[in-house]
Amino acid sequence: MERQKNTNSGVKIIEVCKVAPPPILSSESDSPKSLPLSFFDLRWLKYPPIQSLLFYELPTLDAKTTPSLLSSFHSDILPRLKHSLSLTLHHYLPLAGNLTWPESSDKPVINYVESDCDAVTLVVAESDADFYRLSGTNYEDVIKSAEYHPLVPDLIMSRERTGLLALQVTTFRDGGFSIGITTHHVVLDGSTVITFLKSWAHTCRSLGSGQSYYNYSLVVPDLPLELKPFYDRSVIKDPAGLENLYLKQWLDLDGRSNRSLVCFELKQVFPDSVRGVFHLTRADIQKLRQSVNQYYSGDDGDHVHASTFSVTYAYVVLCLVKAEGLTKNDDEILVVFGMDCRSRLDPPLPNTYFGNCLVGCRVVTKTKSLVVDDDNCRSGLAAATKIISDGIKNLETNGVLKGAEKWLAIVTPSNFHPASVARIYSISGSPRFGFYSGTDFGWGRPRKFDIVSLDWSGSISLSDSRDGNGGVEIGLALSKQHMETFASLFAQGLE
Repeated sequence: MERQKNTNSGVKIIEVCKVAPPPILSSESDSPKSLPLSFFDLRWLKYPPIQSLLFYELPTLDAKTTPSLLSSFHSDILPRLKHSLSLTLHHYLPLAGNLTWPESSDKPVINYVESDCDAVTLVVAESDADFYRLSGTNYEDVIKSAEYHPLVPDLIMSRERTGLLALQVTTFRDGGFSIGITTHHVVLDGSTVITFLKSWAHTCRSLGSGQSYYNYSLVVPDLPLELKPFYDRSVIKDPAGLENLYLKQWLDLDGRSNRSLVCFELKQVFPDSVRGVFHLTRADIQKLRQSVNQYYSGDDGDHVHASTFSVTYAYVVLCLVKAEGLTKNDDEILVVFGMDCRSRLDPPLPNTYFGNCLVGCRVVTKTKSLVVDDDNCRSGLAAATKIISDGIKNLETNGVLKGAEKWLAIVTPSNFHPASVARIYSISGSPRFGFYSGTDFGWGRPRKFDIVSLDWSGSISLSDSRDGNGGVEIGLALSKQHMETFASLFAQGLE
C-alpha cells in the first residue's frame, strides 16, 4: 500500500495490511465463526479499547550491523510474525471478525465472515525514536506518555460494526522493535489477551528461523491444552436475567433503541504525563508481607491475607496517596480491582475460556488511615492491605455475582469517577498472566511490557518481572512532579 508518514511523531507507516486465517483451513477450525456475548461481555460493550506494548531487542547490539539487521527483520522476522498470526487466527476466528448489532438481533454478536474478507489489521511502521530509552525500565529516563501513542494502532470502529483486535509492529533504527496491541474489552479480558499472545508466540517459535516457514504455509501447529481457547457460552448460568437487564440499559443509554457500537470517548491525557516502571523483588514483597503480619500478629480479631497482590497494591496506593497530596482528614479514595472468576463459577470455567469473566471490587476509604507517620509506614500499609484483603474475602464469601445488577451502571462515563471521591485507584494486568515469561516469539523475552491505556484510565499496571525471579513490575502514568515524588517514597519505604 502507499506509504504514509506521521511527521509529528517520527513514526513512518510502511504498510497497513490485513491478516486473515488460512482460507483453505478455516472451514476445518474448531473455533466458531459466530459468537454470542455473555452478560460478562455485555458489561464492556462500549468501554474504550485497551492498548499494550511489547518491546523486543534484535539479535545483536552491534551498531555497525544495524542496517543489515533491519533488512533481516523485514525479510525474515516480519514475515514470520505475519504468517504465525494467520495460523494462530485459525484457533481464534472471532478475533478476525467484527462486532455488530443488527436490527434483527436482540443482542450484539461477533461474526467472522470469510467472504467479507474479515481479518485483523496489522500496521507496519518505522520509528526514529531511541529504542533503548523507550524500552528502559529506569524511571529516571523520563518517557512522556505521548511518545507511546504512535506505537499502538486504532481499532476500526463505527456505529454499525467494530473490530476486536488491531496490531502494529514498529522497528527502531537502533536495533529493536515493538508490538502494539489494541483490543476490545467486549470479548477480551486480560486472561484472554495473554492466552492469545502466548498462542501466537508459541506458533511463531514453532516455525523456526530463516525462510523455511514458507514450506509450512498450510500446516497449522496444534496448541497445547493450556492455550486452546474454550468458547462454549452455554455453561454460563444467568438465573438473575443479567443479560436482558444489561441489553435494556444499553438500548436506553443516550436515546431510545440506541444500538451504536462506538466506544466511550477517552479521557484527555495531560501534556505533562510521564510513564514510570517500578520493581518489587521477591525479597521486597516478603518484607512488606512480614510488616503487615507483624502489625496484626497480636490482634486475634483481624486476619489479613497478605498475598503478593494485596501487599503490592496496598504499597503502591499508599505511596500514591502521599505523592498526590491526598492527606486531608476528609479525603476519600475509591480502591478498585478485578477478580478472575472462571474457577469460582458453578460450574467452573476452564482457564482458557475465551471472553470476559471478571468481577470487580470497589471500596471507598478515607486516606487518614493510610498516612499515619510511623516506622516504614507500617500501620498505613497494614490498613491498605486489610482493605484489599477484606474486599477479596467479601467476594468469596458473598458470591462473585452479588450486586451484578449494578455492574453496567459503574462503567458508564457518568460513574467512572464519583464526585464524592478525590481519586480512583484501579488495577490493570496481573503478575499471574506471564506477559514476560509467555511472549517469547523466538527472539527472547520482551525487554519491556507496558499498558499504554493507563494514560486515560489512570490505572496501575501489574505484571511479572522480566528476570523471572518472582518479583512484580508496576507501571504508572502520572504528572512529572507526582512521578518524582512517588519514586522517592517508593524507594524510601523499602529501605
